[in-house]
Amino acid sequence: MTTTSGKGPAGPGGGSGAPAAGDVDGTPESVVTGNGTPGDGPGAGEGVASLRRTDTSPGVTVADPAGTAPGPAERLAAGPVMLGAIRRTVGLTLDGTQVRVPEGTTILEALHAEGTPEQADTPTLCWAPNMDPINACRACVVEVEGSRTLVPSCARRCEDGMEVRTGTEKVRHSRRMVLELLASSADMSRASADVARWMSEYGVDADRYGPPAPPAGEGERDRRHAGHHRAPDGRTRETVAQPVKIDNELYVRDYSRCIMCYKCTHACGTDAQFTFAIAAAGRGFDARIATEHDVTLPESACVYCGNCIGVCPTGALVSVAEYDRREAGDWHPEDETVTTTICSFCGVGCNLELHVQQGEIVNVTSPSDHSVTHGHLCIKGRFGFRHVQNLPEG
Repeated sequence: MTTTSGKGPAGPGGGSGAPAAGDVDGTPESVVTGNGTPGDGPGAGEGVASLRRTDTSPGVTVADPAGTAPGPAERLAAGPVMLGAIRRTVGLTLDGTQVRVPEGTTILEALHAEGTPEQADTPTLCWAPNMDPINACRACVVEVEGSRTLVPSCARRCEDGMEVRTGTEKVRHSRRMVLELLASSADMSRASADVARWMSEYGVDADRYGPPAPPAGEGERDRRHAGHHRAPDGRTRETVAQPVKIDNELYVRDYSRCIMCYKCTHACGTDAQFTFAIAAAGRGFDARIATEHDVTLPESACVYCGNCIGVCPTGALVSVAEYDRREAGDWHPEDETVTTTICSFCGVGCNLELHVQQGEIVNVTSPSDHSVTHGHLCIKGRFGFRHVQNLPEG
């Protein structure tokens, strides 16, 4: 039987840099090419043969031309080694500083990984680390040398030799206008702390567009003809103000706060749940998030996973527990603590973050970087905490 050390990066001597045959991670092993001769046949040059285990001792294998190719667990006594995809790097400059990132990295990812704290604090509304780029809000735009327009950093891939500028007057003006126009039409008072900080940092002044127009009546925006634009009166600014939709016991939809970032539809769709209970409807300023045929949530395909709540940046979608406390003036975020635990409803192993105020759980989320949930939960994980607080009376 002829052995070979396999194909690998050439070492100083011109051969393979891989371990010699017969010693893989300290475990004896015999390897042959497809026809038993190095350099020809189906396995020529690959240095890999079909192997099968002949006994129960870990890592011991022998050649079997009729067998299947071994997996990492068969080749290594210590089990599989997870290396991930190997990608070449590209070089670019971030405000004049040269950095290198793996090919396929977006500009926003490069800013987070290699940028300064100021660069990493690029404002985002429709982007989330556990979702594919949506590329809708344009709050994260940057300048790229040679590009006719500003580009969204959340979706634009880095290229070799790219020159990126993040703090120019053109960039800051565009970001301010995006945030300002959104704030002029939607209620941003319950947006995340990051959004509130960005609005202050960029000097957003929504009041300069005039007083808000009267809110729409219940269901009025849902009944508007798609694509028909009403002439403004010129004295007030148009808004998406409308009554809150409360049609179930788990969460409410306050679309007067909706900025049409589409994160909820993606979380309900291909990014997480694959339920497709909600989607965008209407056109232009009358675009809105709606269920099929504008039915109530209990009549729709909604499974109440609440993943739309988890990604909403403006508070348009919140749990009933949070909404009731806010309306009653009993919401205390400054006293909130977050405790991480494991969901006990099944054996999947989802991590839960329990948000507790004044001794009561008010919300449940999951870390976006958790390998099981990726930030998403089911109805039991997100809303099944109420039994913890069902204390006996008396």
